[in-house]
Amino acid sequence: MNVLVTNENRNLLANLEIELIKTMHGQYNSKEFTDVFTNFLFAKMVLDITAIKGYEDINVIRNIVMNIDADKIVLLLPLNNLKVANEVYYSKLVSIGLYNFATDVNQVKYLLNNPNSYRDVAKYQNIDPVVNINKQSNNHVIGLKNITDSAGATTLLYLMKKELTNNYHKRVLGIELGKRDLIYFNDQDMISISRSALSSEILKNRDYDIILVDLNETTDTEIFTDVLYLIEPSIIKLNKLMKRNPTIFNKLQGKKIVLNKSMLTTADVVDFAKEANVSVFYNVPPINDRSRSGIILSLIQKLGLVNKEQILDEKPKIGPFKF
Repeated sequence: MNVLVTNENRNLLANLEIELIKTMHGQYNSKEFTDVFTNFLFAKMVLDITAIKGYEDINVIRNIVMNIDADKIVLLLPLNNLKVANEVYYSKLVSIGLYNFATDVNQVKYLLNNPNSYRDVAKYQNIDPVVNINKQSNNHVIGLKNITDSAGATTLLYLMKKELTNNYHKRVLGIELGKRDLIYFNDQDMISISRSALSSEILKNRDYDIILVDLNETTDTEIFTDVLYLIEPSIIKLNKLMKRNPTIFNKLQGKKIVLNKSMLTTADVVDFAKEANVSVFYNVPPINDRSRSGIILSLIQKLGLVNKEQILDEKPKIGPFKF
């Protein structure tokens, strides 16, 4: 059974032809709204966004999806309000994990039966630049650091490099500190070096557009443009991390946290961020490293490593088991 909440668009939503367990009409602040629905069981909610006071502020909607599963909500936006019926606002909705939004009743009906995945709305995230590349510098240096054991920094580095090199023609150098796992990718632009050699290696390779560094145990991050802190959010990995370092999430506040090899749903990610008192920069599910992934594309775009206007020129596939 479903829920229908309306305000200005009551008449527009009058003929949805869905089974309803509850209907509400009027305008509510986010606390009033979540007090009603936080523990209320329902299948889907059609929410006329004008029913929420202050809905133009994305933080108001964020408060709602922190308490109600965003995957259950189909949001109707007023087409005549250009403050929300625009791609910048859509980008903000995607960033808080709300993927099902529409500007007319036919789209609402479609989304009730065919909900969007991240892939369907990833195009909107490209509008929200997180990092502005300094055009004066010769390269952009990104560190990847495992916070939980074996969180996948090496493979994520490889996938990012492959996307940037093959499809955006960027000159990318991959560096691994203190280990020798990168050699197994058989790529001459992926090297393993000692921790003490990092600064000189970056200086020596300043003609590369982008340098990606697997930090391993290195803690000095001052020389990096950005650092991604990777967490595999399985129960065993998180419990092991907390036993080893109970204050770790205090230290990670304000950092770019990436959930990697993550099986978490949108609602789970919101719960994780709330419980750990941190912001999640990106949620990366398990990825087939033999195929191109839209998840990796969106990640490098969100980091500001490529512009959405750039033309993708994917190289022809040689074969999935070419070593």
